[in-house]
Amino acid sequence: MSRPLLFLDVDGPLSPYAAKPEKRPAGYTTLRVPQDGAAPEEHRALSSRRRPLRVWLNPEHGRYLLRLDYELCWATTWMADANRWIAPVLGLPELPFVDFGDVLLQDRPDGVHWKTALLVDYANGRPFAWVDDEQSDLDQAYVTTHHRARGLLHHVNPRIGLREDDFRALAEFARSLGTSQAAG
Repeated sequence: MSRPLLFLDVDGPLSPYAAKPEKRPAGYTTLRVPQDGAAPEEHRALSSRRRPLRVWLNPEHGRYLLRLDYELCWATTWMADANRWIAPVLGLPELPFVDFGDVLLQDRPDGVHWKTALLVDYANGRPFAWVDDEQSDLDQAYVTTHHRARGLLHHVNPRIGLREDDFRALAEFARSLGTSQAAG
């Protein structure tokens, strides 16, 4: 049996953007990402009117994610940029990503999150877990109705990001599918 997918959102689960802005959470480092998309060395040479985006990341999360028995995949508005900016800080290899294309940030009239249908399509019948801070019961109902394998929608509080309990829940879900490894 192939490993299940683990869809990773950045803002919220990996970067607790809703934490108190004046106090970086313990264990996190600050990454400053130029809003124009330029690399840091390029950014210094440019005259930018926009302040860099502050992103808090915990480098230990990469190690914990790699220990899980999943195939990791970005499911974030960062899309390919997650490999450029986020993966190196976390010590992750380049990961596949879901290309949200025209549905990026487009609200649906049925209240289902704009990512949900594309994640179900991307999984193509494979079991998956999705860590995000924006799923609802409507998304779980959509996955249950439209996905022929098991799907775990794991909500992460954007004030605190991924914690030990979250990694434990993800490992337990993978084990329940008959996969062999556990989180440490």
